[in-house]
Parts: sequence; C-alpha cells; structure tokens
Amino acid sequence: MSDDAPEFTGEQLEEARKLFAGSCDFVLGVAGLEQLPAADRAEVAFAGRSNVGKSSLINTLTNRKDLARTSNTPGRTQQLNFYDLSGQIYLVDMPGYGYAKVSKTQRDEWNKLIFSYLQGRPNLRRVFILVDSRHGLKDTDEELMTMLDKAAVTYQIVLTKCDKGKKLDMLKDSIKAHLKKHPAAYPEIVATSSVKKLGIEEFRAIITAQQG
Repeated sequence: MSDDAPEFTGEQLEEARKLFAGSCDFVLGVAGLEQLPAADRAEVAFAGRSNVGKSSLINTLTNRKDLARTSNTPGRTQQLNFYDLSGQIYLVDMPGYGYAKVSKTQRDEWNKLIFSYLQGRPNLRRVFILVDSRHGLKDTDEELMTMLDKAAVTYQIVLTKCDKGKKLDMLKDSIKAHLKKHPAAYPEIVATSSVKKLGIEEFRAIITAQQG
C-alpha cells in the first residue's frame, strides 16, 4: 500500500473488490444540465487534462477493457459520461481539459458544463483530479482546484502513469505542500498505474467509502 493512501482494513478492501466486481454500465452522456440523472445515489467524478490516462484508469478500476473509450485525440470525451457501478454509485467521466485542438467556443461550452455541474450537484462526494506523474500540476489543474475551493467541493489528487514517472516521492512532497493552500483539497495523494495495477485496490476502497 502506498504510504500516501489511508490505511484500509482487509474487510474494507474486500468490500471495495466486491463492489467493483459487480456490474458497471454506461447510463448516459450529459451535454446539458437538464439531462442529469436523478441525484438518488452518491457519485464521484474523474477530471484531468486530456491524455492523462483517465479512460485507462476507469477501465482498470472496473475490470473492463473498453468501458471508457480511450483515444489519442485530445478532447474526445465531450460530455459528462455517467456509469452505474453495481446500482450503488455513479462514476462520472468528465471532459478532458487543457486541450488545444478544439475551437474556443466549444472549449468554453465544455468548461461551462463542467463548472455548472461541479457547483450544483448535491450528491457529488468527491472529485478526483488526475495528474500525470511525469509532468506534475499544470495551470489548468490549478484553475480547477481554485474553482472547487470556491464551490466547497472536496477533491483529491490522483497521480497516473506512476510506472513511468521519475522522482515520485519528490513530486508527491511538492504537491502536498501546494495542497495546503487549497481548503477543499483532501491531503492524501493516490499514486496509480493502470499498466502495473499500482494503487488500484486502495483507490477502489477510497471510492467505495464515498457511499456513506
């Protein structure tokens, strides 16, 4: 277990394993707030720059190969994609940000949808901001963090591609120090790798704990 992850009991890890071993189905893609499903269960959202490995991580968490579509084209996810995990919690795949190959108008529309959703969803328990361990925090990550601070929405940094990143401990220490400036940030950092399955069990347990 990562030294940054909360300590989970064997029972908690098993509960998470069972939850993620159940069904996980695409529910709908939301392009406007009026399309949001009923807020009848907890949900967690995954945000991150394009090509951060978000789709791959969601697929690994849910033991699927192609639940979330992966692409080499930045900005492919153009809506809020809702997945129903075992009828108990929604996983929400958000549009990637920081992309450059779309029009400013389209980018502004996507950002408006993202921010409106984050600020007004009552059952949203936590936003996981995915950060490529090879590159660290970027200005666009900082913009999202500042917005979430203002909206009082709890968020947590999840490092991706940790099998490729170098000086991981130094990066985590740097981000931890930075998070002290952000009141809505959860202090623990999750280190993951979809390829090596690093941190996946712990990340599942963190998500499972958001149901309460």
